[in-house]
This record gives sequence, C-alpha cells and structure tokens, in this order.
Amino acid sequence: ALQLDDDAWTLSFQSRLGPKQWLQPYTDRTLERLAAEGVRSVQVLCPGFSADCLETLEEVAMENRDIFLAAGGERYEYIPCLNDRPDHVQALCDLLQRHMAGWETPETDLAARQARARALGAEC
Repeated sequence: ALQLDDDAWTLSFQSRLGPKQWLQPYTDRTLERLAAEGVRSVQVLCPGFSADCLETLEEVAMENRDIFLAAGGERYEYIPCLNDRPDHVQALCDLLQRHMAGWETPETDLAARQARARALGAEC
C-alpha cells in the first residue's frame, strides 16, 4: 500500500461515450478542476486495466495530459499498466494459451450434465 493521505489522491472515471451519463467524477473534468485549484503536478494510472490499449494511450496518456496542461497544470505523468513488465506479458500469454485449448468443464458427457441439471431442479 502507498499509505497516502486521503487528500493526496483522487478517483475518477474514464470511457464516457456519447451524451449519456457515466460514472462520475469524469477524469477530464477532474483534471481541469485540480489545475484550477492550483494543483501543478499529477500522476495518473488506470488500475482497472491489465494492459495498455488505444484508450489508455490516446485518451488517458495524451488527451488528458493536454487537458491538464491547458487548464494550468505543469506536470502530468502517466504510469504505465502492468503490461510494461515482461513477466506480466508472459502471465497473460500463459492464460491465453491455456484457455484457447477450450474451457475446462467438470462434466463433458451429456448424461453427466443432465444429472447435474436434475440435481439442481431442472426438468429434463
């Protein structure tokens, strides 16, 4: 744990699309507000993503940087996702290879699946 004080960090939400309301506070508006309040430096990370994608690189790392700096911020640092480490990439590859062979199921034959369905109350 980073052991940060409550006023040393904030949580915001990305991925708003279209006119519909999304989870709030929005990241872009939060960055504008922080700069207006005199915050000059921010570090941004996306803990919900296991790997960087177009969204994190384009929106979070670049567009939000421009928003923060245009609003008066001075330093915007994007912290890369875990995919920046070779062991994380290998872990994702291992998971993909294991599951691309097919999902493991406890009952592979029809009779076993029907028996389980009956035990759960299904009428076959």
